[in-house]
Amino acid sequence: MYLEQDAIVAGATAASVSARLDRLPPTRYFRGLVARIAIGGWFEFYEMFMAAYISLGLIHSGLYRATTSSMFDVHGFASFLGSFFAGMFIGTVALGGFTDRLGRRAVFTAAMLIYSIATFVAAFQTTPIGMDIWRFVAGLGIGVQLITVDTYISELTPSHTRGRYSAFSILVILTSVPTVAVLSYLLVPYTALGLEGWRWVMICGSAGAVLIWFMRRGLPESPRWLESKGRHAEAQTIVDDIEQRVIAETGQKLPPPSALAPRASDEHTGSWSEIFKGRYLPRTIMLSCFNFFQTFGVYGFGAWVPVLLFTKGITLTHSLLYTMVIAFTTPLGALGAMYFAERVQRKWQLVGSAVVVAVAGVLFGMVRDPLPILLCGAAVTIANNWLIGIFHTYQAELYPTRIRARAVGFVFSWSRVSSIFVGFWVAALLKHSGVPAVFVLISSAMLVIVVMVSALGPRTNGVRLEELSQ
Repeated sequence: MYLEQDAIVAGATAASVSARLDRLPPTRYFRGLVARIAIGGWFEFYEMFMAAYISLGLIHSGLYRATTSSMFDVHGFASFLGSFFAGMFIGTVALGGFTDRLGRRAVFTAAMLIYSIATFVAAFQTTPIGMDIWRFVAGLGIGVQLITVDTYISELTPSHTRGRYSAFSILVILTSVPTVAVLSYLLVPYTALGLEGWRWVMICGSAGAVLIWFMRRGLPESPRWLESKGRHAEAQTIVDDIEQRVIAETGQKLPPPSALAPRASDEHTGSWSEIFKGRYLPRTIMLSCFNFFQTFGVYGFGAWVPVLLFTKGITLTHSLLYTMVIAFTTPLGALGAMYFAERVQRKWQLVGSAVVVAVAGVLFGMVRDPLPILLCGAAVTIANNWLIGIFHTYQAELYPTRIRARAVGFVFSWSRVSSIFVGFWVAALLKHSGVPAVFVLISSAMLVIVVMVSALGPRTNGVRLEELSQ
């Protein structure tokens, strides 16, 4: 059997990388690859959501204030958020092209080192300006890493399981949220070895630098990226290895690759201008609007939950407790996204998630009793993370390999633009109009997402990356 299968594999080397990968069945090998890449994303999300859980520690230490006296006031907590997202904006726009030029694996490694080191240094800052500078540097690394992880996973996995594997990666990644919530609940109110608890939470988040050397071993470069660069022999060698691993695990023959599946186009055919032409223009408009407004729900809520609860009159300890309980529902959104990834069109899952955030968010702003707060907060959190589990897959599959990282970097950068300002807008509304007004803002943003994705979002489930981008 294996001699016959070897002949099939040898004959398949003339086929495109896409054709050979897309015929492979789901296996533990693919789950292992995706999980290892997702560990890089785990520390990214730890960094992003950490702000919410250490916010009261930063404010009570006197380093920042809950509200701002003016736009871009460096003493306000919004400055802590804004500097980080400003770095992410530069990382996605100015540095995202490195992923297309240097490869997914190399940039994945470098970006993780950058934000891990920057976070460790930030943990020892004693002034708002010093903290903001190092948070900006951490944001640079994470901005590049986010688009690299999405691109990497979408190119390594077969088309018929792409959504499920991407959602699985988000499930792995989102376990970072309850982790940082528990650490914050245990550490933020206290001081250990002369360091305030919130500093220890940041130090824990810098551990990615230690793990990177173990994670990178055995991670292959994206064969689709290699093929797009004309490095066909290297691409075929990597796919040969993947196929042999799949055969060894399943003990079954592989079906022959499709002779009609296209190859990834060579590098010289790709340019920035492509994302504003033909079939890509409405996708670029839709994804840019989506990314700009999704941060109102994801970070406008996620990064401010403890502060919003504290503003309602709930004590510091209870605010952290409620936030931690809500955080434990975070993986449920990713589980839902993973289960329905290939069963329901991804565009309609995005629309449904946005509707739930809008409705549950308004209710969260109105209620004051513990049970309704927890139920509404959990609904918003689950829907937000379901949305995250789907859109990271969705935006990565709408552009060709030759410009995928650059295109995703451009549309994703709009989320960083809005993130810079959302914190200041939330702080201003909180100061002048109260918690309900914050959720009116969030719900309005979700309505824009519903309209744009419904009108301009293409169907993608089960379609080859190369077919989607032809």
